[in-house]
Amino acid sequence: MAEEINNQEDLLVMLDSLLREPAPFWNSFYKDREKNIPFFVNKPDENLVRYFDAGMVKPQKVLELGCGPGRNAIFLAEKGCSVDAVDVSEQSIDWAMERTKKCGIEVNYILEDIFMLQVEEATYDLVYDSGCFHHIAPHRRVDYINLIKRALKPNGFFALTCFVQEGNLGGSSMSDWDVYRKRSLEGGLGFTDQRLRKIFSEFGEIEICRMKDAAKTDNVFGVSGLWTALFQKLEPRI
Repeated sequence: MAEEINNQEDLLVMLDSLLREPAPFWNSFYKDREKNIPFFVNKPDENLVRYFDAGMVKPQKVLELGCGPGRNAIFLAEKGCSVDAVDVSEQSIDWAMERTKKCGIEVNYILEDIFMLQVEEATYDLVYDSGCFHHIAPHRRVDYINLIKRALKPNGFFALTCFVQEGNLGGSSMSDWDVYRKRSLEGGLGFTDQRLRKIFSEFGEIEICRMKDAAKTDNVFGVSGLWTALFQKLEPRI
């Protein structure tokens, strides 16, 4: 690859190389399945379960960004959703497929960088992201938002979980500019609820709240060091 910058995409790729964790990093991260990583458990997010239980979202076509070992994709499929689940790590996709096969359900797992993902416009009723967004550098946020808007059907929903700023799971409080001064995301960026509202201001806010803690014996995953947010795609005003 020629290290030249001739257009906007070349610039983004260069910045990616400085800041984003590459696929080999995530393959190494998921290789040891016995590590004490909270979200390695095979349980869905408590907020996602609540959305379904409360009728806030219904079985439909779903795109999951950064699916990891498949715990939320499996829940969605068990709820009757048609699920496309994307991750950049081959190790995580393999683990997710093993889990899914044991459950006797179907999920379409896609090994791909989300910014290289080809998505047909207005395909999905729900886009779900559990822990991907806080690993995305500021220069890719516009692309991230455009991907969601392109993927969602009119009035579709977008939901995510992400680090609370300086929360008990991490969540760096540094500014967007400091990301580039330090050439690091410091393990993942943290956010306030006000910051999330600003970033996703093009969407209608349904709720933003802290994830509820769940006990090890519960059938859901919950850690209060994460924000949970549910938004809806707004139709353009005529």
